[in-house]
Amino acid sequence: METQDLRGGVSDKNMFKVLTIGGSDSSGGAGIQADIKTILSLGGYGMSVVTGVTAQNTLGVQGLMAVEPDFVRLQLESVLSDIGADCVKTGMMVNAEIVKVVSERLSRYGIDKIVVDPVLTSKSGATLLDDEGRDALVECLFPKAYLVTPNIPEAEILSGLPVNGIRDMIRAAKEILSMGPKYVLVKGGHLGDNPIDVLHDGSQHYEFSIQRVRTRHTHGTGCTLASAVATLLAKGLPLLECIDKAKRYLYRALRFSLGIGRGIGPTNHFASITREIARTHVMEELETAFDRLKRLNIGHLIPEVQSNLAYAIPYAESVHDVASFPGRIIRLGNTVDTLASARFGASRQIHHLVLAAMDYDPERRAAMTIHYSDTLVKRIKSLGYSVAEFDRNRTPPDLQREEGSTLAWGVQDVMEELGKVPDAIFDRGAMGKVPLIRLFSINPGSIVDLIAKL
Repeated sequence: METQDLRGGVSDKNMFKVLTIGGSDSSGGAGIQADIKTILSLGGYGMSVVTGVTAQNTLGVQGLMAVEPDFVRLQLESVLSDIGADCVKTGMMVNAEIVKVVSERLSRYGIDKIVVDPVLTSKSGATLLDDEGRDALVECLFPKAYLVTPNIPEAEILSGLPVNGIRDMIRAAKEILSMGPKYVLVKGGHLGDNPIDVLHDGSQHYEFSIQRVRTRHTHGTGCTLASAVATLLAKGLPLLECIDKAKRYLYRALRFSLGIGRGIGPTNHFASITREIARTHVMEELETAFDRLKRLNIGHLIPEVQSNLAYAIPYAESVHDVASFPGRIIRLGNTVDTLASARFGASRQIHHLVLAAMDYDPERRAAMTIHYSDTLVKRIKSLGYSVAEFDRNRTPPDLQREEGSTLAWGVQDVMEELGKVPDAIFDRGAMGKVPLIRLFSINPGSIVDLIAKL
């Protein structure tokens, strides 16, 4: 339980503090801005020491101005003498003088958890650390580093070795380890296939793999991963767990990356935190909508296979991000009821439908199944809602065996043909399959609004 000090503030006893040292990105996608967003999203208290100021956007870096080393020293002194840090992450260092100042102050204050992201160039190719600065980084900061996180181009420069695959990444990691850090994580984002990161501790290596996200909007990727690892280290988690969780955080930030600007957009640092905040709200809206359904005489709309009402959190990734009613919605005379309260991951079939719709339109997060009839289809159309049909008999054979895949395929087939998600999609059934109408909307309340008119 949190305690309060005499001034009424929350005690820092259980708060983990992360200091990021690096450059300012005026577009907010990388550098200390990306770091602070990441630290906050993962529950840490973020602080910053600015080493350089850039003029940049999604198209590239238009200018760089170094902060005077003495002022970098003053920033470090101010933060570390008062608040301290459980972990420090370094990024763009600009020049050798700044590297030396940072190294000296971190030693003076006994910081032992240091994550060094050896930023040498920007994604657009601009030089962010000169040769002398790179030498200082290796000589002064690497021996103090708990973890160094080069990408493949950086690993090639630092190790002097070509890196074209996993074996090369291991060799490069060993070479960089000889420069003093405790661990080296060579990031595999530049590999042709799925990105595999290689961690080496001097005696053995570990591989971390995750599905590649097909997006061009990757600005701030390296900053985000390093600051995520640093935040989780500050929290006290083991390094392997930190890297695994950081990669999953980055995966989500990339999957829902932001296509802003005219070039390479940034990762979405708040995708994860938005998802978690939304879970309670989703459950409340779903239960409220169902309470309204129970007050309506809609027993005739429930099909033989029963019904369900589902609602997904923003940025849903799997059936466990969609809530519905276990055991489905059942008919009780003219009204309806459920066997249990709503929960996440309760029904694979309708959850697949919601996820299929969200892949095409992320705002369409709610769905409900009802009885099919020509009369109902005509009624929905007459109310001004868009309606489409799919044929279950056209489902590819390999999908017919997986629960929920037939319906997901039908929904996707309709969306691709129409170029949008319609308000209702129906089918006339097939051998052993009951005909159904599926209603889609932005929230369950809007679906109940339509149901009330039927």
